[in-house]
Amino acid sequence: MNTASFRLKRRGTILSRNAKMAADLGELLVPYMPTIRVPRTGDRVFKSECAFSFDSPESEGGLYVCMNTFLGFGREHVERHYRKTGQSVYMHLKRHVKEVPAGGGAIPRRRNGKVFLDLELNRDFNGEDYEYEDEAKLVIFPDHFEIPLPNIEELPALVTIACDAVLNAPSAYKKQEPESWEEEIQVSRHARSLRQLDNGVRIPPSGWKCQKCEMRENLWLNLTDGAVLCGKWFFDGSGGNGHALEHYRETNYPLAVKLDTITPDGADIYSFEEEEAVLDPHVSEHLSHFGIDMLQMQKGTENGHHTDNKPRPRVSEWEVIQESGMKLKEVYGSGYTGIKNLGSSCYLSTVMQVLFSIPDFQRMYVGNLQRIFDYSPLDPTQDFATQMAKLGHGLLSGQYSKPPMKSELIEQVMKEEYKHQQKGISARMLKALVSRGHPEFSSNRQQDAHEFLLHMINLVERNSAGSENPSDVFRFLVEERVQCCQTRRVRYTQRVDYCIQLPAPFEAASNREELLAYEVKRKEAEENMRPPPEPVRARIPFTACLQAFTEPENVPDFWSSALQAKSAGVKTSRFASFPEYLVVQIKKFTFGVDWVPKKLDVVIDVPDFLDLNRLRATGLQAGEEELPDLMPPIVLPEDTRGMLNQLLKTPEIDEAAVMQLAEMGFPLEACRKAVYYTGNMGPEMAFNWIIAHMEEPDFAEPLTLPSMIDPGPSAGDSPTGAALLGNSPPEESIAILTSMGFPRTHSIHALKATNNNLERALDWIFTHPEEEEESDALSDMADTEPNDNAFSNANSHSDSTLSPDGDASGPRVKDGPGRYELFAFISHMGASTMSGHYVCHIKKEGRWVIYNDHKVCLSERPPKDLGYVYFYHRLSSS
Repeated sequence: MNTASFRLKRRGTILSRNAKMAADLGELLVPYMPTIRVPRTGDRVFKSECAFSFDSPESEGGLYVCMNTFLGFGREHVERHYRKTGQSVYMHLKRHVKEVPAGGGAIPRRRNGKVFLDLELNRDFNGEDYEYEDEAKLVIFPDHFEIPLPNIEELPALVTIACDAVLNAPSAYKKQEPESWEEEIQVSRHARSLRQLDNGVRIPPSGWKCQKCEMRENLWLNLTDGAVLCGKWFFDGSGGNGHALEHYRETNYPLAVKLDTITPDGADIYSFEEEEAVLDPHVSEHLSHFGIDMLQMQKGTENGHHTDNKPRPRVSEWEVIQESGMKLKEVYGSGYTGIKNLGSSCYLSTVMQVLFSIPDFQRMYVGNLQRIFDYSPLDPTQDFATQMAKLGHGLLSGQYSKPPMKSELIEQVMKEEYKHQQKGISARMLKALVSRGHPEFSSNRQQDAHEFLLHMINLVERNSAGSENPSDVFRFLVEERVQCCQTRRVRYTQRVDYCIQLPAPFEAASNREELLAYEVKRKEAEENMRPPPEPVRARIPFTACLQAFTEPENVPDFWSSALQAKSAGVKTSRFASFPEYLVVQIKKFTFGVDWVPKKLDVVIDVPDFLDLNRLRATGLQAGEEELPDLMPPIVLPEDTRGMLNQLLKTPEIDEAAVMQLAEMGFPLEACRKAVYYTGNMGPEMAFNWIIAHMEEPDFAEPLTLPSMIDPGPSAGDSPTGAALLGNSPPEESIAILTSMGFPRTHSIHALKATNNNLERALDWIFTHPEEEEESDALSDMADTEPNDNAFSNANSHSDSTLSPDGDASGPRVKDGPGRYELFAFISHMGASTMSGHYVCHIKKEGRWVIYNDHKVCLSERPPKDLGYVYFYHRLSSS
């Protein structure tokens, strides 16, 4: 009895103590309750990475998630957020990772399993190597009071709900990843009873092509009659002309197998009748009917990207560029941090590695790190400067690129194993920011590294207004000289650019005879349905690329102002200034006759040192005569002229509305103008016009309509033109142009430039498109399509950066001698920019280093002749 009483008393004491603790925690959190939020739909919870660094729950200090903004902060940065916002309550997340002892055979397990639900791992876990344990607690600043979680009974209900929602919320960027839509593939109802024709068709092991269009990619074998036909055209430029589907519509033969997917394990099969991918349990028998032995087939893929049935040199290209087969020495420390591949994001990684190897970018973002972080907005994940500084610090600090401990190495050598791998950092936060709104870069598809470089330069320019602009190092002026072939007169113009594009002239290949012999063998193999010969790669001298770049090119539809008619014209381009850092793109990508993007298989002996001084522009030379500064006549579209004539007809004015306004006491002529300019929309609209214009000096003047007749010489043709341009155009003329959709300021400029002649003003508007605002111009630069100009034309329409003396007449350039040394190049492997892989090589401390996603190693044989984009820095004049 006494024992029972003691137990009851002890239980009561424990309950009392728990109740007191719960009450204490409730009282402690009361002042902060208004700042604690429950994540709503659309809120992003940043619980896998710090907004200012690459700290994560696996880092030594863990990660602090603000319970109001749901932003994540490492231990070094959470105090800054507290001071700036006054937010006091954070959830501290910590993941403890342990290596399983050898022979343990344990699988990775996590205690407190619900705590970190949906949190990505920041390393590649081998199921038998690691185990991890998660820990979470609330931390109240500034006293760092900690409340372990879960603590459901002792916390207020709102806090418990908020904590649970944060812990179970998906990662901020996981929402952007496409959800898996794969469904279980069903067996086709035609598989068991498929009828196959005994037509003697036998399919060779290679050399396939579409029977209707001779395409060699995306080929499908019809399992009824053995017809080999191309598939659909895809959004990324791959695919075919849909002949396989046409064949089904003609024959109703339902099943087809994709030829380059046949392996001993199966194949990709499509049912045209069922309109979906299907399974065929008898596919081996169905294929053997056409002489195909599945056991002898190998699936044609390379790193997840399908290739066609021809043996390509791409395999060797992959090996050469990545320096496969060599024991490359890993390097660690400042400037030697890799970037994880987020899935076809290597184009971003290579460009950012090169940019942050340039001192101007290092100084702008890493040198100003504390200032950028201190003045960052409340949401630093959406601030360009903050995310650039974060990535730059991650790459250059060496904090995320530390060599293994000596004791660890000794232990691994004793065990005869080596597990340590470079981890690299994730550029997910920056990628989400810089690709936002861009149809291509925001996708998970592979992109063109050159286009992304121009896109980044544009963003840097837009976000550097009023401060140092590191992209100035790439900017240079291009002088274009156009000559009329008939009159020999010339015109010189200048524009801004950031990159030169060098053609790869096949006709200049040093192994031209070898290429011609290969082409003969290839055609013979095609005709005889034999496997094609081993491809031959064209070797093109770099001097030939430069020569092709400097040669004059024809100007299509050239209009000679000297002849006042179309004529033949040629254009040459030269450097009006040389940039501090020169970007050279080799034009390796083109479109075939079928509009499928293809890559030219070439090697170019790109030199380490480059002297371009001979390409310096010279301007107008003695004896040259300039073309008159006249614009070609503009033929207006019929609908535009009809609209203008309609507007210039004698106006129909609602006299009833005029009298209604006049009865209010307004001048009669003012009422007529009000009704006319509001398009007879009624007295109420006209009344509003009167109120808005009654202070104007000509308010009560009679309504006068502009004339289509030329009032006399234009301002440009008259010595007094400047005076005429100072006069304000008639409001009636401005109203007509603005009613056609042209901006008011642009309409005024047009009328002033044409002495208020409406028809000529309309011509002027069409020949002088309105200047876009700087931000719009910059954001559009990277979206320009590839062109045939020798220069990239990335920013030819924008002079957003001024010269050093502040003169708005020209952009700021860092001119100097045209002598350069190669310091980096980006290489591409694959058939087109929409697939494959990028790596970059950068020369640091006198040695070449290869950056292949998260792996950073000393390069043994940098493949300079297989590069795609090359980066040179200017040599000092000494």
